[in-house]
Amino acid sequence: MSDTIQITDSHCHLDFPDFDEERDQVIARALEAGVTRMVTICTKLRLEPQVRAIAETYAPVFYAAGTHPMSAADEPLATVEELVKLAEHPKFVGIGETGLDYHYTADSAEVQRQSLRIHIAAARETGLPLIIHARSADDDMARILAEEHAKGAYSCVMHCFSSGAELARAALDLGFYLSMSGIAAFPKSGDLREIFATAPVDRILVETDAPYLAPPPYRGKRNEPAYTVHTAQVGAEVFGMEWPEFAAQTQANFDRLFCKAAQYRAAA
Repeated sequence: MSDTIQITDSHCHLDFPDFDEERDQVIARALEAGVTRMVTICTKLRLEPQVRAIAETYAPVFYAAGTHPMSAADEPLATVEELVKLAEHPKFVGIGETGLDYHYTADSAEVQRQSLRIHIAAARETGLPLIIHARSADDDMARILAEEHAKGAYSCVMHCFSSGAELARAALDLGFYLSMSGIAAFPKSGDLREIFATAPVDRILVETDAPYLAPPPYRGKRNEPAYTVHTAQVGAEVFGMEWPEFAAQTQANFDRLFCKAAQYRAAA
């Protein structure tokens, strides 16, 4: 693999305690692997200062913030104004992650839906992409995304996409993006790879969701941004592309969706 091939980990969690003892080394390994940018995601707004500090400390790191759906019932409900204020930071590049998770937290479905709509409004107002977590909630997710899009356009990435073909099509029809995580590289994820293969390649991102979901050959171990390369190489196979070509395509896709990060890099 050439050192000139560069990719972006569009979704990771560098603030998690899994990285506390070697954050410097984790980021250094990412850069060595060709992962030149990382977006670290804040999942509880009260932790935003800690996540922001990581982005401020490391030049390749940007950040986003929101209330994860699994925490929606336990955390104060975000406000549009709060999210818009956070977006003033030059390295704040996305709204979320937000979304719906009925797998573990179906009992909080109503507050999850309320929180999701707040985050969508903030994405619409700021022009920053919405970062969506969806699990076992395909019908509600597709409905809410479409209802809100009809009220006013916004951009969005379906992070760590592992849902069904119908939600994929609904998101793509709205102009949204799908992000490939290590799940797409698992040997038994053939059906998911088929869903990705039907998507326009200019609507694909790659991510780790580190410290979770490490792709082969690291499956079962702690994930880290350097491993984005392994998922992206599987993505190249899915789309029948050479690895450098696919990497360049995902970079262009990231720059188009996360334009604030792209502009920051250009201005640096």
